[in-house]
Amino acid sequence: MDHPKDTHLKSIGYILWIFGFTGAHRFYYGKPVTGTIWFFTLGLLLIGWIVDLFLIPSMDRQADLRFRAGRLDYTTAWILLTFLGLLGIHRFYMGKWFTGILYLVSGGIFGLGYLYDLWTLNDQVTLINGQP
Repeated sequence: MDHPKDTHLKSIGYILWIFGFTGAHRFYYGKPVTGTIWFFTLGLLLIGWIVDLFLIPSMDRQADLRFRAGRLDYTTAWILLTFLGLLGIHRFYMGKWFTGILYLVSGGIFGLGYLYDLWTLNDQVTLINGQP
């Protein structure tokens, strides 16, 4: 049986879980809807945040099955987005130079592009990793 390549790291998932009331770990694992809910409800009033401590291994397995490994590393892209996203550094990493420059001069297109990338970064990396 062919096992999926490890695209996401449990260690990063647990580190992001520390800030889980913001939904960070859910965005990382490709769950933007619940990530947004966690963000606006402080992790479902911290109850969902505590439950997620036990769900991270499952979310990690699901992400490994769903997303494609390749030349771009998901964790690197997520770290760049998290800490330098308003500057577009993650877009430069993905080879998207035009939008990287646009983010750089506009503060991540006034934050809206940053929010868009929180929702779509895993899919963007998967598309790039699927290219020959």
